[in-house]
Amino acid sequence: MASPKTLEIVTATVPVLEEHGTAITTVFYKNMFEEHPELLDIFNETNQKLGRQQTALATTVLAAAKHLDKLATLLPQVTQISHKHRALQILPEHYPIVGKHLIGAIKEVLGEAANDDIIDAWTEAYDEIASVFIQIEHGMYKEAMWQSFAPFVVTKKVAAATDIAAFTVVPAKDNAESHQQIDLSKLTLTAGQYITVKTDPKDSDHVALRHYSLYSASTDAGIQFAVRRDNRNEHHGLVSNYMHDQLEVGDTVLLSAPAGDFALNQDLVQQNEIPLVLMSAGVGVTPVLSMLEAQVLANPKRPIIWVYACQSEAHHAFNTEVNKLLKKAETVEKHVFYFESGQLLDEAWLATLPEPADIYVCGSMPFMESMIDGLVTLDHGVDSVHYEPFGPKMSLGG
Repeated sequence: MASPKTLEIVTATVPVLEEHGTAITTVFYKNMFEEHPELLDIFNETNQKLGRQQTALATTVLAAAKHLDKLATLLPQVTQISHKHRALQILPEHYPIVGKHLIGAIKEVLGEAANDDIIDAWTEAYDEIASVFIQIEHGMYKEAMWQSFAPFVVTKKVAAATDIAAFTVVPAKDNAESHQQIDLSKLTLTAGQYITVKTDPKDSDHVALRHYSLYSASTDAGIQFAVRRDNRNEHHGLVSNYMHDQLEVGDTVLLSAPAGDFALNQDLVQQNEIPLVLMSAGVGVTPVLSMLEAQVLANPKRPIIWVYACQSEAHHAFNTEVNKLLKKAETVEKHVFYFESGQLLDEAWLATLPEPADIYVCGSMPFMESMIDGLVTLDHGVDSVHYEPFGPKMSLGG
């Protein structure tokens, strides 16, 4: 527990962090990567360029500053981030490096305003926060289905939409490098989880790690996930284009064990009073598709409202698979929105959703922000709206 003096000083610096938070984290990343370029193997280059990583870290630091005396209230956010850390193989030895450069960035940005008392207080505060992450992640590493990155062989690759490739992989038989044998029949996947792919693209000086959601929790055929080709807004997705253009059936890819806490509320799966609303856009369909599968297998009598938005019919992912699953449910509504046709999934439409409802949302950051804002405005409680954005989660707030 941080000392009373530290609590007082850190709390008093919240307005400063609100004003300079992103500037501090931008300096932090710049300085850390200059001294430790190997860490560029861990952090998503796209999120760095778009400022998402900086925003997410600033939000996290600000939340910690506001709740340093009761960090337990941040447990859901800390757990979400810890899942990402475990999936990326962030280890205890990385935390002192982060701490050194975060404190250094505070001093650099604030200048003389960052006196010794402030620096000492933030050093103590960071150590307190880091210890919480390390403890939680220690448990996650112990519970992981396999350690580090293990080789898997691609057994199937199909187009799920014009810009989405669906992969099925199985553990490589020759797994001497990771010194562990993975038995598919003994893996228990949870609908909503993601795996992390480790690649070494020719167009980059660093390895690249990306999270991709499972579109099924079944392991009968292997581990199944989908990848959207990311070439929007003059951006050329390093890993997604590699996966689409170069990774083929028979090739080997490295994966870390499934992670994530975006999961169905099991207390509601077997009841039929509160409908399940599965809402997604684009490739955000993948985790909610696995949830649809899990729900109809566990209890097909529960009412289901399926809501999907994408650019056009050509971009409509997994439509055949969705229809097959929806036919297994007794009470179903299906709503599809094609943006190119002017069909808008907006607050006016959200107002037609029943209350109460158990709502799960996944998609791009703009989609997430729009849906969450609309649902909150319509008084859907925070406990009934669950989400998984494809980007740093804390940058959505919370």
